[in-house]
Amino acid sequence: MAEYDLTPVEVPLVETEFRSIKTKLPVPESLAIFEALEASEPRSMRGQPPIVWDKAEGCTVSDKWGNRWLDWSSCVLISNAGHGRKEIKDALKEQIDQGLLATYVFVHEKRAVLTAMLKEISPDPDNYHVFLLSSGSEATENCIKLAKTYAMEKHGAQKKYFISFKNAFHGRTLGSQLAGGMDKLKTWISDPDPSFVQVPFPDGYKNEDTSFDLFLSTLKDKGIDPSEIAGVMSESYQGIGPDFMPVEYAQKLEAFCKENDIVLIMDEVQAGFGRTGKMFCFENYGIKPDLIACGKGISSSLPISAVIGREDIMKLYAPGSMTSTHSASPLCVTSAIENLKIIHDEKLVENSAKLGEILIPELNRIQAKYPDVLGKVQGKGLVAGIQVVHPGTKDPNPELALKINIACFQKGLLMFAPVGIAGECLKIAPPLVMTEAELRESISVFEEAIDEVLG
Repeated sequence: MAEYDLTPVEVPLVETEFRSIKTKLPVPESLAIFEALEASEPRSMRGQPPIVWDKAEGCTVSDKWGNRWLDWSSCVLISNAGHGRKEIKDALKEQIDQGLLATYVFVHEKRAVLTAMLKEISPDPDNYHVFLLSSGSEATENCIKLAKTYAMEKHGAQKKYFISFKNAFHGRTLGSQLAGGMDKLKTWISDPDPSFVQVPFPDGYKNEDTSFDLFLSTLKDKGIDPSEIAGVMSESYQGIGPDFMPVEYAQKLEAFCKENDIVLIMDEVQAGFGRTGKMFCFENYGIKPDLIACGKGISSSLPISAVIGREDIMKLYAPGSMTSTHSASPLCVTSAIENLKIIHDEKLVENSAKLGEILIPELNRIQAKYPDVLGKVQGKGLVAGIQVVHPGTKDPNPELALKINIACFQKGLLMFAPVGIAGECLKIAPPLVMTEAELRESISVFEEAIDEVLG
């Protein structure tokens, strides 16, 4: 986990159309807030750049001491439609005034509106259903449950294995971490379920073998026959990069699952709702998953998630047996409806694709200046990452990544803490409403920070 020094330091003042730095950073007056949280919260909640958010609008985040940052975090890929959207705020105020704040799974009208909207953007609107939940972890947990239930009921208990990928992240609950591919996150699980199995992810950098033969040979080496597999789940892009599958690999995986009646699940919690220049990232591969886990960018604000999937799988559980206390909470549903309208009406998917054609080449240009320590650029649309490594190797260099991250923060460009296997990846994920002018200024600040740290 990144550790940020809370000692205020003098930094150059900044004043542009999109950024403003007027104080020492962190702001001396903000330290009492950090101290209060240290006294009342677990330390796991720390680890992000030391800014106290006061207001967020469009593609900028401000504190109450006059500082303003261009945002490359989107609240960790939530605010796809931008921060503080008036349409979302107005709809929420109207819903609050109506007086309907919670319903359990009793029906309210907007629930039918949102499920219809999500069904319509699914791979097969005539044959897919939608289950609304609260968090991405809850969505992936239910995908696991549905895949294993489908396999057991149709084929018997021997079809039990659930295959996912090394370095994957699917959430922080037990099932989602059993499916996850980061061993360091599983040390608390004393007796892991052996039916959860990970195979290498074909990212082409950390794992240079991108052939589907590696998938098949890994299963064979582990003594797993395809007839014993209930489900396969992958992030549409792995969040630690972002790392993408080769198109041919994804299509062979889909064919393998169809041939063996295996439920194919794509985890779109990070990747969905326009982030990669497609509504869903899996569209870049030309595949049709059986189940889709959604979250984050579904509302650009309040906590809501969804499982979208084949009707025959989604209907396996009887009424009342697959529910969630806050499923389709009226306020969260309201925000999601408005968010989907904004994404559609303002053509944010297209904007993501267009700006990606600027962002990715510019990042490649910056990486080429320092190829010994900036190891690899990955990206699509408005999500990208640069691996920071020790000179001449692929070994993660989290200390150097953090220095660059802090330099950006001090110049008015806000990123979340470096991610990756060891905290070596500088992740870039601005809101999809970003303009070309905002993007170019933020790229310029990023390059300036890298030049100062590495030059």
